[in-house]
Amino acid sequence: MTDSRPKLREVVVVEGLHDKQRVDEAVDAEVLILGGDRVSRRTVDLLRRAVQVRGAIVLTDPDGAGERIRRRLDQLVPGLLHAHLRKASATSSRGVGIEHASAEDVRRALIEARGRETPRAEQGSGETPEFTLDDLARHRLVHHPDAASRRERLGEWLGIGYGNAKAFLHKLNAYGVTREAFEEAVRRLDG
Repeated sequence: MTDSRPKLREVVVVEGLHDKQRVDEAVDAEVLILGGDRVSRRTVDLLRRAVQVRGAIVLTDPDGAGERIRRRLDQLVPGLLHAHLRKASATSSRGVGIEHASAEDVRRALIEARGRETPRAEQGSGETPEFTLDDLARHRLVHHPDAASRRERLGEWLGIGYGNAKAFLHKLNAYGVTREAFEEAVRRLDG
């Protein structure tokens, strides 16, 4: 019997053992388990080496704790790729988490993360960011009663996940979202 799972060169970073089990069902990859929201110096060193040699993809739960872990890792380890699952795809009667998603949804999120461009303009990099707060305001993604739900849907469609206005703006600029993809997603949102 042949293994039909796609083989990933990148290391996949998850929060816990059950998340690893779901990733193992979805793809053939080395998986690093964080084991909580504290990230050890050893783990940071491993991730930095992985990013340089083979790449690393972060796949955390689509909840507040998962987003905090993702932001922390992004600060500590430049160059990480990010895979996102919609909250609805990772929710069961037992809770929210990668372990509750289907193997197919996990596979799709990881493959999509591999195909994204590398980050462009990071804050403080000296480059002019593609997106500004004006873009968010113009498309009712900030300072509007429906702004949070609009950001959530747009983030799902763009594959960058949810964030408050500041975090969402950072994700647009850091995760390789093109102006064309953004405008198309906004048209879909408004349509």
